[in-house]
Amino acid sequence: MYNLHFVTIAIILANVLVSLKGFNDVIFFERYKFSIGAIKAGQKDRMLTSGFLHVDLSHLLFNMITLYFFANVVISWFGPTKFLIIYFISLLAGSLLALFFHKNEPYYTAVGASGAVTGILYAAILLQPGMDLFIMFIPIPIPAYVLGIGYLLYSIYGMRTRLGNIGHTAHFGGAIGGFAITLLLKPDLVLTETLMVALLTVPIIILFVMAKMGKI
Repeated sequence: MYNLHFVTIAIILANVLVSLKGFNDVIFFERYKFSIGAIKAGQKDRMLTSGFLHVDLSHLLFNMITLYFFANVVISWFGPTKFLIIYFISLLAGSLLALFFHKNEPYYTAVGASGAVTGILYAAILLQPGMDLFIMFIPIPIPAYVLGIGYLLYSIYGMRTRLGNIGHTAHFGGAIGGFAITLLLKPDLVLTETLMVALLTVPIIILFVMAKMGKI
């Protein structure tokens, strides 16, 4: 797991270099962050570039460490090209969902690779649902699918309550992107992991039902 593929190293390096530039150049950061007002004014590139910027070093480290642990799971199943497809579609899915939910908030902004990384995390969970994950301060392993379902439900709660300074919408969008593309690339998972696919679909349905009802 820890022998990183060069594609993963390239993505981590791109995130580090762009984020460091943003840490030290406010004009650069402001130009390329996710911004509803700027995107609606025509700067669509922000939906991609914002995924390589981070607020601070801890934000960057958290996302890159998560990618470090789960990238090889996806690459081992699909190879580097499809891994990149999942990564970038998840990134854009996170931006699109954020745009959808915050379209009437011109001052809404966000940065981070969280959408893309969450997409890779959910692809890995779907491919290997029996994985055990270790979370800080919890002394026992947690089944990957429990974390996956719990995190999506937590993201719905965060979106509804605007909990913290966290882009819950992008996280959820990235998870949907990773989930959907993984099923498109390996549709037999619907048969081999039927229960897992169904369980991970439930929070997605809940999200859009709540949105339709005006609860989010």
